[in-house]
Amino acid sequence: MKKTFTRLMAAPSAAITKMLCVVAVLLGCGSVSAQQGYDECNELFKLGVEARFDYLNEALNGDKIDAASGFKVRYFNLRIDGQITQKFTYSWRQRFNRVNSLSDFAHNTDWLHLTYRPTKNWAISAGKQVVMIGGWEYDRAPIDLYFCSEYWNNVACYQLGASVAFTTNKGNDTLTFQFCQSPYDSRETDYYAYNLYWSGSHGCYTALHSLNFSQYAPGKYDAYVVLGNQFKFGDAKLQIDLMNRGVSAKELLFENFSIMGEFSYLVAERVNIFAKATYDKVGSGYPAGLFLYPGTEMTRVGGGVEYYPLGGRGNRDIRLHAAYAYNIGNNTNPAGTALDGGSYLTVGLTWRIDMMSAAQKLINKIIDKREAKM
Repeated sequence: MKKTFTRLMAAPSAAITKMLCVVAVLLGCGSVSAQQGYDECNELFKLGVEARFDYLNEALNGDKIDAASGFKVRYFNLRIDGQITQKFTYSWRQRFNRVNSLSDFAHNTDWLHLTYRPTKNWAISAGKQVVMIGGWEYDRAPIDLYFCSEYWNNVACYQLGASVAFTTNKGNDTLTFQFCQSPYDSRETDYYAYNLYWSGSHGCYTALHSLNFSQYAPGKYDAYVVLGNQFKFGDAKLQIDLMNRGVSAKELLFENFSIMGEFSYLVAERVNIFAKATYDKVGSGYPAGLFLYPGTEMTRVGGGVEYYPLGGRGNRDIRLHAAYAYNIGNNTNPAGTALDGGSYLTVGLTWRIDMMSAAQKLINKIIDKREAKM
């Protein structure tokens, strides 16, 4: 009794310790990923911060492009996830490196949606979402990509909408239907998109396939057939995306398409190397004003290396990278990302922090130190 009284009288240190204990308990829910979905233990709040800093050297026909070169903050993102109840989860990702006004803030909200899971098989989601287009290049987080196809650099991939998804009992196949604003949505008229998406994992093969109908004018739709394929063998990974586009059945016969391929290999515990190539082709009959201009035929080739100081297999929260790409072909969009004879060199640093886990570790250390003094 005397010992307990002595600890209670050690204010404010004891009071602080008690508060820290309460906070630690609350933070304890943050150790489970909200994306697991249908869990018995609620995770109310999980906060993550990620950033990437690059030194860029872009050139056209050997001449350096000063405005696009130098030190850049490529990405600075905040992500919040949570499980409100057993069946309701939410997710929000916000970019901050290019926010100058309130309208910019809303535009730079990648996604903000609520998901309801009545059972382990079904999920219903609404809010600002990623447009469900297949392919591995499209699926990967932008912070993890160094150079991409001309299509990727132009698509407006975050739109308001709703989706319903069914996952098999084994959990290796999910079929999703999404109704959302079209990527071609204009301020004057609302255009819509209808997307059917299948993700499936079977052994060494994982698929991200989709069938998409995106309205680009009143009564007119651009159709995509996208086959995203990944083959993984140990530390080697091959990703091949085939995207066929067209506003008519004739154009879907390889008149307008993109191919994206990347091979990566973890050569050591902390070192990953990769080679990548993309090819975009657009026939002269493709409508103007879409993401790729008629007459474009552009190839990008390159590769790079990544170094993970904390371990490539177990922890990728810190990453150093160097990558190079070269462009060959014709891009009829004068403001396009990839122009003939263009080169792109990037050297940079990426880091991610789970703020809740970091705070919990800090609180535990403070509590341990105070307990050791008592």
